Amino acid sequence: MSALSALTAQNSTGVQAVHIPPQSFLEQQLDSVFGDLQPLAVKTGMLPDAATVQTVARKLQQYAAAAAARPGSSSGLVPSGSSSRGLVPLVVDPVMISTSGHALAEGSVGDALRQCLIPLATVITPNLAEAQVLLGSDQPIETLGDMKAAAAALHKLGCQAVLIKGGHLAQQQQLLQQQQQSSAAAAIEATDILYDGQRFYYYAAPYIRTDNTHGTGCTLAAAIATALAHGQSPVEAVQSAKDYLTTVLAGSKGLGLGAGPQHPFHHGAGFSRVDPILNPKAPVLLNPSPKAPKTPDGLNPVDLRMYVVTDSGCNKRAGKTLLQAVQGAVAGGATVVQLREKDIDGGDFVREATAVIQLCRPLEIPVIINDRVDVAIACDADGVHVGQSDIPTRLVRQMLGPDKIVGVSTKTPAEAAKAAADGADYVGVGAVFPTSTKDSSVVGLEGLRATCAIGIPAVAIGGVGAHNAAEVLGSGVQGLAVVSAVFAAPDVEVATRKLREAVDLALQQRGQQQQQQQQCFEHVVQAAVVA
Repeated sequence: MSALSALTAQNSTGVQAVHIPPQSFLEQQLDSVFGDLQPLAVKTGMLPDAATVQTVARKLQQYAAAAAARPGSSSGLVPSGSSSRGLVPLVVDPVMISTSGHALAEGSVGDALRQCLIPLATVITPNLAEAQVLLGSDQPIETLGDMKAAAAALHKLGCQAVLIKGGHLAQQQQLLQQQQQSSAAAAIEATDILYDGQRFYYYAAPYIRTDNTHGTGCTLAAAIATALAHGQSPVEAVQSAKDYLTTVLAGSKGLGLGAGPQHPFHHGAGFSRVDPILNPKAPVLLNPSPKAPKTPDGLNPVDLRMYVVTDSGCNKRAGKTLLQAVQGAVAGGATVVQLREKDIDGGDFVREATAVIQLCRPLEIPVIINDRVDVAIACDADGVHVGQSDIPTRLVRQMLGPDKIVGVSTKTPAEAAKAAADGADYVGVGAVFPTSTKDSSVVGLEGLRATCAIGIPAVAIGGVGAHNAAEVLGSGVQGLAVVSAVFAAPDVEVATRKLREAVDLALQQRGQQQQQQQQCFEHVVQAAVVA
């Protein structure tokens, strides 16, 4: 839950304006948060003026006093990072200057932070420039020794621990290497230093070369607060947050986000966690779980052989729910399930999709959402399929990150090539033959073969079925995508199994023909060599 201390007009080119709401409204927001679900940790970010800092500090102390006065307040449920003043763990991220150099707070904020808020903090997380401002020093922080001295000096302000973030030092080292054009550049590490009043702790991790860093400081502080809320000590919480941030930066380094110099940090890219669908009560982990390896071409692997696409009209006429229809298709051998539900609200779609994912995920059958990127993200589906008039493929890939499946409907080789360049893992090509399911021009087998020549995995859709599986798969596609062929059938499971058998037989025959052609080619080459 959040309370907004400032509204910003900003994009990837910078911060254009800052609006400060009335202090009375900020107090109302804080009262709403603390008057409902009691926070287990608090993190502050940009506090634009001294009055805002003073308001936040005063309200936090007020809530701490009220909590201490309540019966049973000494129940031992307070997180281990709580301060001696009775506050829940407080992480202060002293945001004063944006990545692009824009001033986000008035000059008096530094004094207010030092006097009012930092003495209440469990951990403060300044970067090098912010630490310099808080110290009121003209001397830049340029070495690890400088960082240690700054941490020790800031700790005297009364907080429990100080984390000096050293990412800017790593950036300077990278720039120096580029200027020197070193062919054997040494590995660069981003080192942060934590001081708890007794010891200095060093947190070193490989420096991730990426532009997607706008918002990393905020994310790190929020991750520290989350770990403190789970009972970790400041030393442990910083390590968990550092591991998380490094993992996500590594996962998103290849994404081009934003048109300006500030590419926003992509929170979901490369970040794997305990599956909320299969194990909703499990704690969120900050380390990635194993992922299926990508193909040699860098694509997410998809078994496209038996690709079924749901249809609400077919289900309604058959008197079946979406889950019942998918159960039949899965039992019959479906390898991919696409949920195409056009006439359903977002909330209902998420609930029904979640039920389908609970069925399919243990069987390792991907569930793809048609069009609705928001629904896919909300229910943690395996991917999204979009058409030519939907959200552009490039944006879908940016929204989902690198590990989700992205499919695109195409008709021409040019559309397929663009889809591949924009990050698609496969294309659906069609309609191959006329179909009553959806109005669409026909590409035919020749158009199908031309698209397959592009090289991206393809599935054929539109008028395909067991009766023409051999000739369609002979064009080079990896499978058939069907709607009414299975979901309009009296028995979905039987229809799916029949089609799956036809597809497997056709692919087997195609493999044998390719093997024979290869052997003939080798014989011709050998004969030519002998001659």
